[in-house]
Formats: sequence, C-alpha cells, structure tokens
Amino acid sequence: MTQLCPCGSGLRALHCCSLNVATLPPPEATRHLMPLVERALQAHRQGATATAEQLCLDVLELAPDRPGALSILYEIRKGQGRHEAAEVLLRRMVRFDPNNFLATNELVLLLLGRGLLADAETHARNAIRIAPENPQAHNLMGMIMTEAHRPAVGEYHYRRVLELTNARDPILLANLAWNLKNQGRMEEARALYEESATAAPDIRQTLLGWARLEEADRKFDSASAVLDRMEAKWPNDPAVRLSRAVVLGRMKRYDEALRELDQLAALTGDDGFGPTELLEKGRLLDQMGRFDDAFTAFQTGKRMAMERGGLQYMDAVADNLITRLRGFFTAGRLRTLPRAGVRQDVPQPIFILGFPRSGTTLIEQTLSVHPRICAGDELPLMNDISGLMPRMLASPLTYPEALAELWMGDQREGLDNLRDYYLQKVAQMGILQPGAAWFTDKMPLNETHLGLIALLFPQSPLIHVIRHPLDVMVSAISNLFTHGFNCSHSLETAALHYVRVMDLVQHYRAEMALRYLPIRYEEMVEDQEPTIRAILDFVGEDFDPRCLAFHENSRHARTASYAQVTEPLYDRSRFRYRNYRRQLEPVIPILRPVIERLGYTVD
Repeated sequence: MTQLCPCGSGLRALHCCSLNVATLPPPEATRHLMPLVERALQAHRQGATATAEQLCLDVLELAPDRPGALSILYEIRKGQGRHEAAEVLLRRMVRFDPNNFLATNELVLLLLGRGLLADAETHARNAIRIAPENPQAHNLMGMIMTEAHRPAVGEYHYRRVLELTNARDPILLANLAWNLKNQGRMEEARALYEESATAAPDIRQTLLGWARLEEADRKFDSASAVLDRMEAKWPNDPAVRLSRAVVLGRMKRYDEALRELDQLAALTGDDGFGPTELLEKGRLLDQMGRFDDAFTAFQTGKRMAMERGGLQYMDAVADNLITRLRGFFTAGRLRTLPRAGVRQDVPQPIFILGFPRSGTTLIEQTLSVHPRICAGDELPLMNDISGLMPRMLASPLTYPEALAELWMGDQREGLDNLRDYYLQKVAQMGILQPGAAWFTDKMPLNETHLGLIALLFPQSPLIHVIRHPLDVMVSAISNLFTHGFNCSHSLETAALHYVRVMDLVQHYRAEMALRYLPIRYEEMVEDQEPTIRAILDFVGEDFDPRCLAFHENSRHARTASYAQVTEPLYDRSRFRYRNYRRQLEPVIPILRPVIERLGYTVD
C-alpha cells in the first residue's frame, strides 16, 4: 500500500505532495463527488470532525483538486495544529483556484507570519488583482512592503486602506506610523502614534512601536515616558523591560540597563522572549562586556527564529546561482555583449557593496551628507530586474542566461530598457533630492549581481566595503536578516555564503573591467578623512568637510546600524571578533582562504 504523505495531510503522497497534475481527471468526471463534499461541509459545521475528515479524504483520493474538500480538510488540519499539512493544503487550494480571494488572503497571512516575505508578496499581489478595492488585501501588502524595506510602496497601500474604508482604524494608523518611521519621517509618524494611542490606549504593540520610534529618534525621555505608561498597564512585560534596557543602553547607562535585564531574567527567564528580543538582549550584553552571555543569547535567538519560521540556508539554490553567474560572466562572452548607455538627465547610482553589517551604512551616511549625493538605502531593484529580465528580454531562459538575448537584433537596446526600469523605480520611490547628481544603493550582497550592474551602469562607482571576515560573522550571528538566502541563521552557513560571494567578486574582477573601489572598514575607522577623500575623488565629487560629521546626518538609517551611525566614529567594533574567538573557532577554517587573501590575520 502506498504510504501516506509525510506532510501529515492524511492523503497518500501521490495525491498530495507528489501529485502529478497531468494525471488529474477532468472536472466533469468527478461531478458525482459533489454530494460527498456537501455532506463533509455539513458534518464539519455540526462538529462531526472525524466524519468530515474521512469524507474529504475519500473525495481527494479520487479528485485531489476538489476545492471544497481541500478547504474543509485545511480547516480541520489547522484546527488540529498540524501546520505543515494545513499550509500544503492551503497552497494547493490557491494553486487550483487562483481566483479564490479568501484562500489567497489566508495564505498571505500565513506566509507573512513565517517571515517568507518574497512568497507572501507574490500571493498578496494576486489578492489585489482579484479584489483591487479590498482593504484587507491592501493592508497586507502594506505590511509586506514595509517589512521588505520598501516603505514607500507600503505607504501607498496603507493609504489606500484609509481611502477605501474612510475610517481611521487605530491599528492601521500605528502600522502606517511604523512605515513612516522606517522612511525617516519621524514627526509624521509621531503624530500618527499619538492619534492611534489616543483612540485605543490599550493596544500594546502600538505603544511599543511608539517607544521604539522615540528611541530611534534619540528622544530618550519621550521613549521612557511611553514605557512608563506601558509598565503601568503591563507590569514586568518582557518587551517593555527589554525596550527600557535598550533605551538605557543608548544613553550609556549600562548599569541600569543591566539591572533591567537581570530583573527580567529573575522574573521570567527567557520564556517571554522571541528571536528579536533575544538578539537585542545579546547586543546589550555585548556592549556591557558579557560576551559569553551575549553569544548564548545570539545563538538561542537564531535557533528560535529558524524553528519558528522554518527558514534554513538555501544551499543548493545559492550554489546553483553563483555557479551559473561564474559560468556566464566570462571575458570572452563579455567582449561581445553590449553595455547600456549613460543617462545624463537623471542622477546616477553609487553602488555601496558589502555583506550585511560590514560597514555599508556608515559609508552611506557619510556620503549622503554631501549636497550632491542622496541616500537611496537598500534598493531591491537589482534582484527585481534579475527576475523580470526573461520577460523583458522575451527570453525562454532565466537569469543570467537570458542576457544571451542581447545578441539578437531586436534586443540590442534591452539593457537600456532594464536600466530605465531601475531609474524609473528610483524616481517613484521619492528618494531623489533637488541638486543631487548621485544616489546610493546599498542593498546588501548586491555584489552577487556585480556583472549585471556593470552592464547596466558601466560608469557608476562600485564601492565595496571590506571588513575582517570574522567581524562580519559576529555581526551576522547577532542580527536578524534574510539577505543571502537566509545564510545568517548559523555561523557555518554565514561563513559558507560569505566565501562564495567573495570568490564570485574575485571572479568578476578578473573577467570584467569594473569601476571598482575596495574600502576597508578598519581604515575608515583609523583614518577617516583620507578615506572619505579617496571615496569622493573616486566618485568624482569635491571633498565636503561636513562628511566628517556623518553622525549629525538627520536622516534615519533603516538598518540594524541605526544607533551606531548617530554617534561619532569609534573603534570598538574594529576586530570585535577577538571577544568571541573561542565561539568562532568552527568557521575559521572555512574563512581562512578569504581572510588571507584580503590581508587579514587571526589573532
């Protein structure tokens, strides 16, 4: 007998996760099953779950695509807490019935809750196509775009909800406030938080977001006042205690911050902490010099994030892409490929490249003080273009092989079209400022697409921020990010992906003529002015002494480095790995070839 599918749906594998769509019977051949579906629905409504379940299984063994049976079985598995099976069934419902708004919306919520933003975005877009005036569809898209670091797009969808409902829902206002905070529009965000908290004073997440806004905006007294208000309502709430410790840490009142953490541990241990809270705790412990405790918090937080979100390093996918990029971008092929022209009518991008937390935010904050350079932040556009490319070039191939279409007579201007798509999206994001000749794009790991960038913007400066690889690993384990195919969930996978990307950069540099400048984070810290002068000279702009005071930049950096770049330059993050030398021992053999190639040592 064929075994049941391991997903737990209750169906045999060949009618579940191993289903061959080509074997499905036509709808008219299974019309006689409709009475069974009706009986299952009635049984489910009456609470006869076992009967409803068996009827659905009977139907789906004969017609695995029957929407009604899939829907009822999904509700049953969801109610049983069998989440993997429920997700499998929900995905199949959407696959076979793509215009089912309720199922699509439910799937978006599930994916968003698991942090699978790219997958959630795909289905959220379809939900809006199905119901373009449905407020919930726009609200979910707003949430996804905000979390995906595309807040301008998220703001549009939140404001569509306001238009469609003609009401000022407090939770929506708080979501929009968080979005505006991520755009650095602090006063607008503050006003919305005040309105939301006045209308609904007992929504914990609203007040917590407001406190974090005040902390990010360096209004520490205001942040403390909001936290006082929360503590009166929710005594000993772990998130409130932790937020207060973060505020005290920002004020450098480390003893008080430590007392908050110790009191919290005495009350609840880490039971009330999620991944985000544990990583924040670890970073505070790091600032206080409690490095072993900090590393334990980092590892626990990352393990919890992986278990809750089901996120693992996409090893095979990453290896496949990087292997294909190396195979396509070769000197012989590149000699025959065209390059996009340079637009003289719009500001041009400066690409700030680097692994997450390698110092790219520091460089962006420094450059964006210059009157001719504005900050674009993390622009996902190169990744978008790599996905859109086959359609835009009318190619049956995927990226990067789709670039072979550029040899066709009707696609010789294909790169210009891709370049214009990028520049049009930048203009729509509202990041360009009057008088600016340049804008920055510091999307982490854009160096993976260095070959494509050089084809689209052959004269754009490519500034690659290099930092001791072991320092990068400490930052990777102490922060939550999904860049790099979810590589940061463990030290080993972060190290593996780092080596793959750095080897790919070396390949690009050997095979292509690039306008490329490597900048060492350590040199920026040790000798700030000469490094800034060198970067601006490379870009082609005059030195501006205001760039030395990057910490006075009023712009809010939307990255984990937001607190550091509001302080004058310091060197306590330089060779930070020495505090974690023992814990980093397993990844040193993986990283050693790159460490030596970059001229670093392991102390």
